[in-house]
Amino acid sequence: MTFFILASGLTLVFGVLRILNLAHGSLFMLGAYFSYQVTVWLGNFWFAILFAPLICAGIGVILERVLLRSVYNIDVHFQLLLTFGLILVLEDFAKFVWGVAYKTVSEPDLLKGIVPMLGTGYPRYNLFVILVGILVGIAVWLLLAKTRVGKMVRAASSDREMASGSGINVPRLYTLVFAFGAWLAGLAGVMAAPLRSITMDLGGRTIVEAFAVVVIGGLGSIPGALLGSIILGQLNAFGIVYLSRFEMAFMYILMAIVLLIRPRGLIVKEAV
Repeated sequence: MTFFILASGLTLVFGVLRILNLAHGSLFMLGAYFSYQVTVWLGNFWFAILFAPLICAGIGVILERVLLRSVYNIDVHFQLLLTFGLILVLEDFAKFVWGVAYKTVSEPDLLKGIVPMLGTGYPRYNLFVILVGILVGIAVWLLLAKTRVGKMVRAASSDREMASGSGINVPRLYTLVFAFGAWLAGLAGVMAAPLRSITMDLGGRTIVEAFAVVVIGGLGSIPGALLGSIILGQLNAFGIVYLSRFEMAFMYILMAIVLLIRPRGLIVKEAV
């Protein structure tokens, strides 16, 4: 589900803005760091869930308006170079603020312990992450399918010139979508913080997995992001248990198979 929350923001930005944002993983990293900082300051993980994604969304607004808006209509190579440069900048920012030492976040007391399931125990916090992922999926679907903003997003995704001619403020809409994608990346970082150590290279390692999810599921497809995240998550889990020495290779093998059989992904459907 952390894969899904992260990848849904990445595929949404691509589906609407048509930009491959390599820095999406760095926003995930910042979400984890901000959750650590908010927890240290306020002593409550629930405040981290509230504030850390909002801070990432604010950073997303600045990045989109100041930097990304100038590269929408030029060659994709410049977009990739710009967003890759942002990875380096944001990693150095994290290094400057939090240093190079590992940071950890504890789950809240309410979510500690295990829940008996099928004769064994399952961590209560992991169940919470699954619930959050399901709620995020439902909320994104309702937003895009049932609201006026969702209709405008779909229109701008299909034909930005026509949408602009019909009175939609496309640049403002793009900023909103990118901020929402950054919010999702920040939320994924918050959810992942109690599950792993937080380091400044977390974003670079995570963006590879996020791109694998959207390639497998289909670029621009929210249902594809869900399917790809479930497949990749299970593949990683069973790979660690049964073939731990080759676990990292499974993701790339699966991507190669999907690209050979279905180059556009398992679910060829626009996100909006």
